[in-house]
Amino acid sequence: MPAIVIAVEDYDRLSALLDSADSEDETVESLEEELSRANLVKRAELPPDVVTMNSRVRFRNETTGDEHEMVLVYPNELQGGAGRISVLAPAGAALLGLTVGDVIDWPMQGRKPLQIKILGVTHSHSLAPGP
Repeated sequence: MPAIVIAVEDYDRLSALLDSADSEDETVESLEEELSRANLVKRAELPPDVVTMNSRVRFRNETTGDEHEMVLVYPNELQGGAGRISVLAPAGAALLGLTVGDVIDWPMQGRKPLQIKILGVTHSHSLAPGP
């Protein structure tokens, strides 16, 4: 798998989150693997088309053609309403570090994965964690 790009600030916070998570959980293991192969850059140096924490991701189901948007959030930020996905959900972990144009298999509980294509990424300062 190709290396992904992650902000150092996200990496630090995710590493701390994973230290307190269930190490037997498959999603936790998967996210740990993603972080281990990540290229780390400062948030200000991230390319604008990379999925980061608190970014809004627009994607298309390649089978149906349906388009959706979700915000990738930390587990404690899920209460913010619909359209949010936790980085500790299998599909959320899969989004982290992807870039516009990437196509991935989106994990589905008890079903065949969906193939999705990343169409757009919006970084919202209002969603970003404070200093």
